[in-house]
Amino acid sequence: MAFIAPLNIAGVVAPAEKFHSSYIYPICIVVALGGVLFGFDLVIISGTIPFFTKYFQLNEINTGWAVGCINVGAALGALVAGKLSDAIGRKKLLLICSFLFALTGVATGWAPGFNLFIVARLLSGVAVGVAALVCPMYIAEIAPAALRGRLVTFYQLAIVTGLLLAYLSNYLLLGSGENNWRWMFSSQTLPALLFFGGLLFVPESPRWLIKKNRATEAVEILTNIGGRDYATTEAANINKSFTSEVKEKVRDLFKKDVVHIVMIGVAVAFFSQADGQNSLFSYAPVIFKQAGMAEDAAFLQSVIIGVINFIFTFIAIIFIDKIGRRKLLLYGSLLLALDALALAYCFYVGAPGYFTLLFVLSFIAIYAATLGPVTWVILSEIFPNRIRSSALGLATLVLWIANFITTASFPVLKAHFGLHITFAIHAGICLLYFLFIRTKIPETKGKSLEEIELQLTKKNKI
Repeated sequence: MAFIAPLNIAGVVAPAEKFHSSYIYPICIVVALGGVLFGFDLVIISGTIPFFTKYFQLNEINTGWAVGCINVGAALGALVAGKLSDAIGRKKLLLICSFLFALTGVATGWAPGFNLFIVARLLSGVAVGVAALVCPMYIAEIAPAALRGRLVTFYQLAIVTGLLLAYLSNYLLLGSGENNWRWMFSSQTLPALLFFGGLLFVPESPRWLIKKNRATEAVEILTNIGGRDYATTEAANINKSFTSEVKEKVRDLFKKDVVHIVMIGVAVAFFSQADGQNSLFSYAPVIFKQAGMAEDAAFLQSVIIGVINFIFTFIAIIFIDKIGRRKLLLYGSLLLALDALALAYCFYVGAPGYFTLLFVLSFIAIYAATLGPVTWVILSEIFPNRIRSSALGLATLVLWIANFITTASFPVLKAHFGLHITFAIHAGICLLYFLFIRTKIPETKGKSLEEIELQLTKKNKI
């Protein structure tokens, strides 16, 4: 996923107060709506599961496919988004993406048959995959260096905001009648239309415009961002970056000197999705109901999950440059392993529902403060410059595949082995990740990308 912004070749960073915040922030807020829809679309299905499974008369395998198939679509979206955004522009692709979000929300909710339901969810996944790649890329390309970190982090907060809004929407629509699940899916159409309308007023990426020999338009946008001097300097820097670009090839990922670094990134992407949070995000009301809670209480507690996820994301933002990436990953993976074991024990002995709620909320809090946001920082830092785009693309593909496997397999594992075995498996995966981090992932805090590359090349061969 393209979280890496263009380099400031001149090496001069202007102070943040020089820039026109009244121009920059509204643009980034509009584009961040793509992050809200990303999070919203992924978990809106959590509240609909008891209803559409009954309506379509689904077994555990079909239920897992219905929930997990969005990740297949997202993988496809991520694969095509880079080339499409280069061909037609970031803005046009995001407009198509917003329209797809609006269309598939209604199409999923009012699908007359299961096959059409799946097609709509797959297309919705394509929109998720596109948004996940293009939105942060656009923000990184339009934001000045002094504001870039803050604004890209704002996009990550938009994702967890989308999760929270999805849980809240499900709770509010629970009592809307026998078609409640249809209205739950359809509710994403409103933010999608807001996203579409807002995009009509945002400019194209100046970096893309310069790449397409439309420098006059780019300079005008850059002037609106930081004034004439900034526009002249930045346009020259962008031009210079294109002259030094080297075209990446997929086979470069498997060269002897970098393949071990690529495998580390792939492992980070896989473990970030296989540790159990997807089971909680996608099936929260189902889990709470099995723990003995009433339906409306289960939905309300899902809203609490969204709130916890939102709040604890700030912990990672505050401490990632103080504690470091590696320590947050180590603490997070170990604590998640212990928490998953506690959940397994609760379901094994039939513990009271409030115990289950406590460990579910603590699991989400730990993930939001550690593995969730830190994963993307690690992936954006460890890959060598010459293969960064291709390596990030491969890691993102693996991430979506892992997400699909965990969400699709959960109802099958639950039905055949029980929730206690399911969470014991997640605990084992978290423990494996802890051991992997200890032996293979160095601390990257405070190091240049070149220093990280040198360190990994020398010491972390697999």
